[in-house]
Amino acid sequence: RPDRIIVGEVRGGEAFDMLQAMNTGHDGSLTTVHSNSPRDTLRRVENMVLMAGVNMPLRAIREQVASAIDLVVHLKRFPDGVRRVVQITEVQGLESDTIVMQDIFKFHQQGVQNGQILGELRPCGIRPKFSDRVEEAGFPLPAGVFGLIALYLHRGLAGSSG
Repeated sequence: RPDRIIVGEVRGGEAFDMLQAMNTGHDGSLTTVHSNSPRDTLRRVENMVLMAGVNMPLRAIREQVASAIDLVVHLKRFPDGVRRVVQITEVQGLESDTIVMQDIFKFHQQGVQNGQILGELRPCGIRPKFSDRVEEAGFPLPAGVFGLIALYLHRGLAGSSG
């Protein structure tokens, strides 16, 4: 029984097998999917499962997706030819029939210099729900990683007395 499952690019019906494997206790699984955004990534996985000919309602497929996937790391190729991480988005669960997602980090382009895109990946001020599991595995995540301290100070909440 493996501790991790790493699947190369998923393009078709094998997405259903991948979801089943990820939902059977293989924490730390990884795969790649071509898409235009984190939300589009989940839609593509849903469509690939449907391509497998699985006779499941869409809600059941979405439950599988929401349960299997914690994080979507979205890369984009920029006009300068460089691929950059542009969004890191948490999959938070299913509400009604919608998979709820929350951006944790987003790329902010600051300009172009000598044909190269300038920018940085910035925290969105949200501590992901899965951070407790990361810390339990021995990887401390200080609040500053997610920009929570900076956000707190920016909003003028620090240092107020009552």
